[in-house]
Amino acid sequence: MKTYSFAYGSGTVELPLDEKNVIGELHGNAVAPLADIRAALWASLDAPIDSVPLCERARAGDTVALVVSDMTRFWMRQDLVVPHLVDYLTERCGVREEDITIVIANGTHIGGDEQELRTLVTDAVYDRVKVKNHDCEAKDLVYLGTTPHGTPVSIDRTAAEADLVVCLGAVTHHVMAGFGGGRKSILPGISGRETIFHNHAFSLDAAQLRSNPAIGNGVLKGNPLHEDMCEAAGLVKNLFIVNLVMNAQMQLAAILSGHYLTSWEAACRMVDRIYQVDVPEKADVIVASCGGFPKDISLYQGTKTIDNIESGLKPGGTLILIIEAREGGGPAEYFDWAKDLVAGTIERRLREHFTVAGYIFFLNCEQAQRYNILLYSSIAPEDVAPMGIKAFSDVNTLLDAAQLEGKSIYVIPNGSTVIPHVKEASKHEA
Repeated sequence: MKTYSFAYGSGTVELPLDEKNVIGELHGNAVAPLADIRAALWASLDAPIDSVPLCERARAGDTVALVVSDMTRFWMRQDLVVPHLVDYLTERCGVREEDITIVIANGTHIGGDEQELRTLVTDAVYDRVKVKNHDCEAKDLVYLGTTPHGTPVSIDRTAAEADLVVCLGAVTHHVMAGFGGGRKSILPGISGRETIFHNHAFSLDAAQLRSNPAIGNGVLKGNPLHEDMCEAAGLVKNLFIVNLVMNAQMQLAAILSGHYLTSWEAACRMVDRIYQVDVPEKADVIVASCGGFPKDISLYQGTKTIDNIESGLKPGGTLILIIEAREGGGPAEYFDWAKDLVAGTIERRLREHFTVAGYIFFLNCEQAQRYNILLYSSIAPEDVAPMGIKAFSDVNTLLDAAQLEGKSIYVIPNGSTVIPHVKEASKHEA
């Protein structure tokens, strides 16, 4: 037996596994972190992709809306980047501090208090420039137009009226949009609730109650959710994107800036090279951690790990997910969807009142039909039982239930940065 250590919340948990059954311990591909974030950022802004340098787009007297992600994406550590970005705007471009407003891209989330805002942008920046929460239900949203996919696009007024909109986001795999970051800073980031609702409804198959087969982790071509997001971002004519790429240890490894689409696509390709790990076959079992706090803060956030790693698991296989979930399901409504699941009304309610939390709940139920999902978690077993998921608070009881004897196992210490890729599948996929 060998003892494997997995991140769990702010600590670790250890699982003993029979080493002869472990056919691989999977980690993202090694990429060194940036040694000098400020230098890398400024170089990126001076030589962006498919754009003139940012210092030629922002000048003294211009108003700038700097859009940054909210606390649910603080793993990207934008606090290490924002001060240098503000310095670039003021020192290199000559933009006055009073002409810069940082808009927190909350999407449908409720914005945080002053302390949270200070954490996101640093005390020094908070004390220098205005910082505001985007409110998807604000009365003064500005309508920009309707996308070819039929989504009416209304966004935050500060961004809509700014001379320049600079979006800062991290690129990672996303089960609905293919990849996060980039255009997502606009939709859903600073869009109105109706805009977000219409876009995210593409997550469901129009013909039957299931996830839309056209969407998925890393899927961009033909993905209506992604295409609609790009169309919405294209309505923001004065847009400049700063894309952060994290290595497998969640350290900032690259910064690519410029055109809202092509610079982001370059970042997506880099993310694939870092996170995609070739494996010879699918395994009977995967034992994985979400990567600890804040990645495993809730089921809503932490089950993104399932989206990443299921490509390495046989149909009907067992997934042991190490996820503290100190905030339970996450949004209060997450577990509320269980009532509709049990009552058989989930399809009607999802189609009429689509929310991301409701969809993630539904997706997790779909995954539980495909695999035997066992959680080591603080979650109460009765909360996930209706979904077909089993939760445990004792390692030995969990391992007894998993029945691992003779089964092939992949160990994935950080499932948030690993995408197993079966090499034999590459020809078929091409």
